[in-house]
Amino acid sequence: MKASYDFSKGKRGRINPPEPEPLGKTRITIRLDEDLVDHFLKESDSYGGAVGYQTLINQALRQHVEGKAPKLEDTLRRILREELRVAS
Repeated sequence: MKASYDFSKGKRGRINPPEPEPLGKTRITIRLDEDLVDHFLKESDSYGGAVGYQTLINQALRQHVEGKAPKLEDTLRRILREELRVAS
């Protein structure tokens, strides 16, 4: 190592140019509850890391927006039917 270095011609900023954003994606900052992030991280781990937690959050939001997410009433009815079958 040298005793001193000359940074008089140095420039501030990135060394490499930023990576281009994927088409159809927007980078945002969002604050989520820890328990939700933990849930999606565990789900991601269950896939062996093949699917990222952000992808899973995106899929859950898309299902909700498109109305494909299970409705609470339908879920409750299914659970009650299953429990009644077990109890019989």
